[in-house]
Parts: sequence; structure tokens; C-alpha cells
Amino acid sequence: MRDLLGHHPQLRPNFKNSVFACATFNFGPATCTLDHRDCANLPFGLCSITSLGSFNPRTGGHLVLWDLRLVIEFPPGSTAIIPSATLRHSNTEIGPDEERFSFTQYTAGGIFRWVDQGFQPSPEYYSALDVGAKAAFHQRAAARWKEGISLFSTLEELRADSGA
Repeated sequence: MRDLLGHHPQLRPNFKNSVFACATFNFGPATCTLDHRDCANLPFGLCSITSLGSFNPRTGGHLVLWDLRLVIEFPPGSTAIIPSATLRHSNTEIGPDEERFSFTQYTAGGIFRWVDQGFQPSPEYYSALDVGAKAAFHQRAAARWKEGISLFSTLEELRADSGA
């Protein structure tokens, strides 16, 4: 965000000190999503999902993390931070007389590419590279995936931190 806003001073963050470039309000009145991945987001980036409204969280509005086989009570006012591009997720329906809204914050992968490529579209960036620079580009791309995965905790790390 610092690099993006520094290069494009006409842009303003959605919220002061936010690490996310984008925000979406879903005004319902009964916001419910099908299972999906937000594939346009950075694969190892995080997304903030906040549940809002007036509904019984014991009977509906649950956050479902399909790949982890988890169904989580997600009461109004709760926030979850997940890697939404790689983790399939959804939420369950609520009752007929209830309301559920959501507020999400995220950064599209294209924004990271824009900054990484010197604030230019991919075709222009790539076409300006010579053979050596293209090879280096592909090496960085392969390393980026490993770098991204390394940002996540392993099961062993989580167990060690919990004392289990």
C-alpha cells in the first residue's frame, strides 16, 4: 500500500492505516454466499470478513471453510481473516425474519502485480524484458510461491506455540 499510494498520490486508502486496498459492503438483507475462492486475490494474501446484522448465529450465518471441513458459528460483529484466494469458503442461510450483512477487505492480486512490475500492465512489463530478465522473472515467480507459503504457520509450529 505504501508503494502504491506513493506512486499514485491521487489514490486514497479506504480507511486510515488499512493494509487492504479494497473493501466490499454486502447489504443483504440476507447476505449468503455459495462456496467459492476469490481467485483474483493474491494466493497467499489474506481477506478480512466481518459479519453484521441481526440473526441467531446458532441457527444460521455460519462461516464454512470447506477445505478444512469446518463450520464455524459466526455471530454479528465477528471478523475472520482467511486466505480467500486459496481457501474455499461460504456462509449458511439465516432465518426468514433475520438480517445478515457482510463487510470484506482484501487486495486484488493485480494490484500486487502492478506494483511489482513497476506500475505498468503485465504485457508492457514482460515485452520490455530481455531474455535474461525474462528468465530471472520466471525464477522470481517460482520462488514467490514458496515465499508466500512460508508466511503461513505449520501444524508443528502451532502445536509448539500452544504447548500441545
